This record gives sequence, structure tokens and C-alpha cells, in this order.
Amino acid sequence: MKVICPKCSQEAPWLENKSKYGKNYGKSYMCYYCKDCDTYVGCHNNTRQPLGTMADKELRDERMKTHNLFDNLWKSGQMNRKKAYKLLNNYFGKEIHIGQSDKEMCQKIRSFILNSPPNKGR
Repeated sequence: MKVICPKCSQEAPWLENKSKYGKNYGKSYMCYYCKDCDTYVGCHNNTRQPLGTMADKELRDERMKTHNLFDNLWKSGQMNRKKAYKLLNNYFGKEIHIGQSDKEMCQKIRSFILNSPPNKGR
């Protein structure tokens, strides 16, 4: 699998995340990392399958803010995780993956969550 850096259009090497952070973090520590552009995407269970798309620091921060808000929907017991994703998918009319979202989509997701009454139930 080739993963291309969105900034320089070069193939990003598949590495342990200690290449970025100095030590490995998490159970799944493999990633694609373009050191020159500081773009990065983690991988599913140490496979070569990326969790989303490569992102620079600004986009990673947007995604983290979005995930924190989204995860609160189901971790708080307002609804289960599957229902929370279904709510997003129905609203946007497509399957939503925060790890594949750009900055604008992250902002739209957060706005939707903050401005919609939670649909209680599991």
C-alpha cells in the first residue's frame, strides 16, 4: 500500500511512531510519517492499513477536538457508539470518518453535535 503525503506528494514511509515522538505510543504504534512535512497517520493494529488520511498538526488537532466531542456522545451514555455514528451519517448523507475529515468537515461535525439535541436511547 502506498500512502502519499498531501503536502509534498511523496510516498510516506511506514514506521514506528517513535520516529515522530521519540518512543512508541499505544498498542498500535505503526504509522505513515512524512518527517519533512510533519504529516502523519496511524495504522490499524500495527498493519499497513491507515486509520484515516495523513494530516499535519493543525488537522490532527481539529480531528482530536472533534473526536473528543463526538466520543462524549456515546461515552456519556446518551447513546451507544453505533447510534452516534448513524446520527452523523444520516445528517451528512454519507458515511463519516473523523480520521478522513478535513478541517471544514471537522468544524461542521462539531457544530452539528453542539447544536443538535441528543437523541437519547441506546
